[in-house]
Amino acid sequence: MKVIKESIQLGDAELSIETGKLAKQAHGSVVVSCGETMVLASCVGTEDAKEDRGFFPLTVDYRENFYAAGRFPGGFFKREGRLSTRETLVCRMIDRPMRPMFTEGYIGETQIQCMVISADGENESDILGMIGGAAAAYLSPVPFPQAMASVRVGLIDDALVVNPTVSQREKSSLDLVVSGTRDAIAMVEAGAEFISEETMVEALEFAHRHIGMVIDGIERIREQMDVCKWPVEPSKIDPDLYGRAQVRLKDEMIAALTIQDKAAANRAVKELKEKFLEEYQEDEELLPMMGRAFSMIKETVFRAYVLEQRKRTDGRAFDEVRPIWCEVGYLPSVHGSAVFTRGETQALVSLTMGTSTDSQVVDSMLGESKARFMLHYNFPPFSVGETRPIRGPGRREIGHGALAERALAPVLPKGDDFPYTLRLVSEILESNGSSSMASVCGGCLAMMDAGVKIASPVAGVAMGLVMEDGKYAILTDIQGAEDHYGDMDFKVTGTEQGITALQMDIKVQGLTREIMAEALAQARAGRLHILEKMKETIEAPREEYRENVPQIHTMYLPVDKIRDVIGSGGKVIKSIIDKTGVKIDIEDDGRCVIFSPKGSALKTAIETIEELIAVPEPGKAYKGKVKRIVDFGAFVEILPNTEGLLHISEIANYRVRAVTDELKEGEEVMVKVLSVEHNGRIRLSRKALLV
Repeated sequence: MKVIKESIQLGDAELSIETGKLAKQAHGSVVVSCGETMVLASCVGTEDAKEDRGFFPLTVDYRENFYAAGRFPGGFFKREGRLSTRETLVCRMIDRPMRPMFTEGYIGETQIQCMVISADGENESDILGMIGGAAAAYLSPVPFPQAMASVRVGLIDDALVVNPTVSQREKSSLDLVVSGTRDAIAMVEAGAEFISEETMVEALEFAHRHIGMVIDGIERIREQMDVCKWPVEPSKIDPDLYGRAQVRLKDEMIAALTIQDKAAANRAVKELKEKFLEEYQEDEELLPMMGRAFSMIKETVFRAYVLEQRKRTDGRAFDEVRPIWCEVGYLPSVHGSAVFTRGETQALVSLTMGTSTDSQVVDSMLGESKARFMLHYNFPPFSVGETRPIRGPGRREIGHGALAERALAPVLPKGDDFPYTLRLVSEILESNGSSSMASVCGGCLAMMDAGVKIASPVAGVAMGLVMEDGKYAILTDIQGAEDHYGDMDFKVTGTEQGITALQMDIKVQGLTREIMAEALAQARAGRLHILEKMKETIEAPREEYRENVPQIHTMYLPVDKIRDVIGSGGKVIKSIIDKTGVKIDIEDDGRCVIFSPKGSALKTAIETIEELIAVPEPGKAYKGKVKRIVDFGAFVEILPNTEGLLHISEIANYRVRAVTDELKEGEEVMVKVLSVEHNGRIRLSRKALLV
């Protein structure tokens, strides 16, 4: 058994990559470690695949095993189940940069599997999985020809930090994940607290330098191994046939692509393809080749139109945003709603506001946590004029929702002044380019419509890039075709103050600092334009919550009074809830949140709880109830579960022979608190109130 291990120093931590010890029947496998966190990553492919399915059948799976942290899974079944949201998002971050890097023409079914086998709670496992997945593929015979790596970058006290720990991330104003090769960045995923464009460019360069250090370690392992990649024979198209077809189709293709309506343009392209392939119907060998040629010609014509004609197929300038219209309050019975439409993309976003009991409990290998802000993104097939089964959110829907959620989180109200749990749902009703950014804009508008006091409005814009032979064009607010045939999908969200989220997938090398800075500056201009359009609809959050927004009141109970409010077996708190219809959440530190759909019910519940926790004040008068009569006086309950002694001498302003001559059990009587002694005894007087 030949075990190879290399270590790389990244900042204050040492990262190690080991191969040859575990999972040796996989085509490639590595264990990536940092601290006591370890991820086993494997790659298995198919060498002699013959069937071309029209897509590359790559499957990526990332699992956070509870045993890795010494925990049992929560719930009834003590076994890991379906992927969590976090696991799904990490799968996407492994998949997105790797998928375009496999050798063109390779169509074998391939699986990348990453398993967290040890977790120390401080060193993040997602980055180790991303490094491991790419390393396992590169060190295997599967046609993945370039080494690739990933790092996380934080910003703490204005200093960039590579692979910050869990505790460091809590203090960081930037959470940036970058994947790339030695020569280029391939993917970016970021959340930020109003970071400037200049700082973001610096962070990307910082990340790429450290990616190179990890790649050096992977290359040292490769030098000690005998890796022979499977041969791949790319699809061949006769150059003469292709050249003649391109000349023949060019003008008609431009005419079809430049039709303004998406559906009409798609029909025109489809009809052109059918007409083009008619003459090859009898040739079973030539027909699929010319079908591929048509797709290549479509891409070539599209890119040439942008780079050489300096035009976009819909007639817009490179930095022009499509027409926007917005509406808030569209849904009358929800707490907040908005319709955001930009070109042929439309999102209907609704907001639901609840209490802490409505928060989502997240059970992970490192413990339970609660999410009080959620954004769920739905993409029904009718939004693109298609029919398909609806079986719940897929990885794309989860990823788009997470991006929009990350974009809006920094502007949410913080602290006890805002005890609400928020759930935004974005229903995509039309789609032709960046529905995730429409969800950001619509989500912001819905919160302002409800009266949520966000720090500042947030907008998002999707950018594109077409680059070839030294020429490039940066496109603002890209449509579907510009995303598909372009070289970069670059989504930026933020306020007027700075960036809150960024997501980027790059298909080409040669993206310089200058191009990146120009793209970010153009994105900022587009974002500010969209913010102005949003402000024309609603400039700031409503002064008051909408009438149907539930009301929440937060109060603090003395810890020793919590049991008085809850009562034996919860009887007291249940009676308050039954009487008023409110929801009451009481935490161990005495924090009490009362949630009510009606203001009057909220007031009644507050008054009842205040009575339960009230402390008798000397000199204050109370209406009490006589609970017991004894020879020397009566015990009067002046507050719930609080009694004082009304001595016989304090019952009247004359001599009382017997207590029963003046009082009866159950009788209500006004009394004044004379004193509260150190032992808790309370002395009362009725005489002091008689005139």
